[in-house]
Amino acid sequence: MSSAKPVAIAIASGKGGVGKSTVAVNLGVVLAQRGSRVGLLDADVYGPNCHIMLGVDRMPPSTGTRMHPAIAHGVRVMSMGFLVKPGQPLAWRGPMLHSAIRQFVNDVEWGDLDYLLVDLPPGTGDAQLSVAQTLALVGGVIVTLPQQVSVADAHRGLELFRQLKVPVLGVIENMSYLSLPNGERMEVFGSGGGARLADDTGVPFWGEIPMDPAVRAGGDSGTPIVISAPNSATGMALTQIALRMVAAADAQIAQQANEFIPVDVVE
Repeated sequence: MSSAKPVAIAIASGKGGVGKSTVAVNLGVVLAQRGSRVGLLDADVYGPNCHIMLGVDRMPPSTGTRMHPAIAHGVRVMSMGFLVKPGQPLAWRGPMLHSAIRQFVNDVEWGDLDYLLVDLPPGTGDAQLSVAQTLALVGGVIVTLPQQVSVADAHRGLELFRQLKVPVLGVIENMSYLSLPNGERMEVFGSGGGARLADDTGVPFWGEIPMDPAVRAGGDSGTPIVISAPNSATGMALTQIALRMVAAADAQIAQQANEFIPVDVVE
């Protein structure tokens, strides 16, 4: 990491399979499209896939002991997927995982970044603790499906952020509905779960992301939907959410700065 500290934001879900990595990748690409210097740290050491969604399978050669992130669509990405063979499982205990995350933060030549997005794995375990201990997180973001099972796990992920003294910036509901050819909405996973979670916990709700087959296609091909179909309902929803994330992070930074103003310099 360079001497300049980026705005570090962790993206979590509590539950696997909700599209958290897809959301993280697309948010990162939106920020890069708008001129920001963006890094994406794939902290899901056991199931890394952000690099696949960005269409890269290797990182540049290391310089001495320093690793260099791959760059795709303007986003600098570091993933365990670059360091192990495809399909190779990792059976690591907590200390080894903690060491890997620290290396991804401290031994990677990220350069000067404006934002560092951290894609957390499912659950509320070692990876979450390691990221919170290693990075000065500006805040965390929660991704959930509308269904209650997903919301329950997302609630646990949200409360872990609070236990770790990490401000929760917002809640995102993914796969909210599927638009049918006749214009109707098919609510495959129910409805309203993300908004209820946000309301119950006093966290801003940043909106719904519709289902779209282009999301799957883009994830497999390495072309995120904000590039392949930016004017689709899903592409526009992700763009708006990225802007809300930036605004929330800026507000949090301003609040923290005000909290640390010494009393004797306040007029």
